[in-house]
Amino acid sequence: MRRSGPGFGLPAGVSLTPLRRKGGGPHPHMARISTLAADPEGCPSAALRAKLRAPLGIRDTKHGANPAGVSQPRRRACFRSVTPYSYSLCRYSPSHTRGGALARKIGLFNHKGGVSKTTTTFNLGWMLAELGHTVVLVDADPQCNLTGIVMGYRGPTELEEFFEREPSRNLKAGLSPAFESRPRAVQAIECVPVAGQERLFLLPGHISLAEYEVSLGIAQELSATLTTFQNLPGSISFLLDRTAELHKADYVLIDMSPSLSSINQNLLMTSENFIVPAAPDFYSVMAMDSLANIFPKWRRWAEQAQSFTAFRDADYPFPEVSPKFLGLVIQNYRPRGGAPAQSFQRWIEQIDKVATETLLPSLSAAGLLLPPAAYGDCGLDYGYRLASIPDFNSLIATSQEHHTPVFALTDAQLGSRGVILREARKSCDAFREMFSRLAERVVCLTRQL
Repeated sequence: MRRSGPGFGLPAGVSLTPLRRKGGGPHPHMARISTLAADPEGCPSAALRAKLRAPLGIRDTKHGANPAGVSQPRRRACFRSVTPYSYSLCRYSPSHTRGGALARKIGLFNHKGGVSKTTTTFNLGWMLAELGHTVVLVDADPQCNLTGIVMGYRGPTELEEFFEREPSRNLKAGLSPAFESRPRAVQAIECVPVAGQERLFLLPGHISLAEYEVSLGIAQELSATLTTFQNLPGSISFLLDRTAELHKADYVLIDMSPSLSSINQNLLMTSENFIVPAAPDFYSVMAMDSLANIFPKWRRWAEQAQSFTAFRDADYPFPEVSPKFLGLVIQNYRPRGGAPAQSFQRWIEQIDKVATETLLPSLSAAGLLLPPAAYGDCGLDYGYRLASIPDFNSLIATSQEHHTPVFALTDAQLGSRGVILREARKSCDAFREMFSRLAERVVCLTRQL
C-alpha cells in the first residue's frame, strides 16, 4: 500500500511505502519515505552536493541564511540504512532527518595503538556537529581517554567520582541489565552534553567494561547451544540504537580499544560503517596486513551469528548489518613545506601500498566495501584514504586543556599574541579545512547505497 499527500498528515509530494524484510513481509515499524523534490543537507561542498544530486536528477535550490551558518533545507536526499534488514535510497522530510532508526554507527578501530583513534573521534564528531548533524560519541575503550578529553578528567580518581555521582550514565551501566541479569531491560542512556557544541553528546566509558569480555566471548562462540547467553551479543547494538534514538542522532561514533577483543568484534560487526586510523610507521604497515585477515574472520562470524535462531529470538536480537569500510585516516606525521617530511612520506606510501594490494582486496572479498565508484565520487583515491592529518604539536595540549578540537580553539584559548598567535591561528584554520573535508567525505560515503 502506498500512502501520500496531506490527507495522511504529510506534505504534498511526500509518500510512505512499507519496507519489506529480506525474503518476507512488510517491516511493521518502518517505511521508506520518498519525495518528489529533495535537497541534501549537511554537505557544504558544492562539488559533493552536485555528486549527490546528479544520480537523482535534483537541481540546486537556494534557501534563506541560517543564523548558525548551517544549511537547513526543507527536504534532503541521501542514502541511508533505514532498517536492520535492508539498505535503500531515501529522500525524506525534516521529521526524518534524525532518529535512532536513521542513525549510523561508525566504529573507529585499529588494534595497533597510538594512531589517534580518540583524537580523530572527538574532532570528527565535533565537525559533523558543526555541519548540522547530531552526534553521539561512544567511549568503548576501558582506558576512557575520550571521556577524559571531553569531560576534562585527567585521572582515575576524577572518573571514579563521576561514576559515583552518575552511576547509570556510562556504557557499562547501560549494558549491566543484560550482562548481570538484572531485573530490568536495557534502556537508552542520557548522554553527557559536550560543552561548546550543542549537537554533540558523550556516552562515557567505564574502566570496568573489560569485565564483560569473558561473558561476551563465551556468548559469541557458544550461544547457539547455551541459550543462557543469547541476549548478550545483540545487547550492545540495542543500547547504542536506543541511545541514538533518545538523542535524535544522525551519527554514533565509537572509539574502540586497540585490541582484538570480543567487544570490539561485536561493535565493529554491528556498525554500519568503520574507519581505520593509522600512523606513518612500521607497525601500522604490519597492522594493515593483520587487519586483512581479521576483518573477514569477524564478518564470517557475524554472518553465522545472524543465522542463529537463538540470536534472532533473543530479547535483544542480533542485528542484520553488513558493515562497510569508509577509509583510512593517517595522522601524526611531521610536515615539511606543506607535505609530510620524507621519513614519514615513506611509511605513508607503504601503508597506501599494503592497503591497496592486501587490505582492500580482502575487504572486497568479504563484502565489506562500498561499490568502488562511491569512493571516487566522494573524493577518495589510491588506498581509500579519507584524510592525512599532521601532528598537532603544541596545539594538542591547548585543545585538551579547553576540551575543544584544535580547529575550534579561539584566540583567547590560544593565549598568544602577535606573530605567535597568527601562526597558531593559521595552523588551526588548516586543521579546520582538513577535518571539514574528512567530515564531508564521511557524510558523502554514508549516503551511498
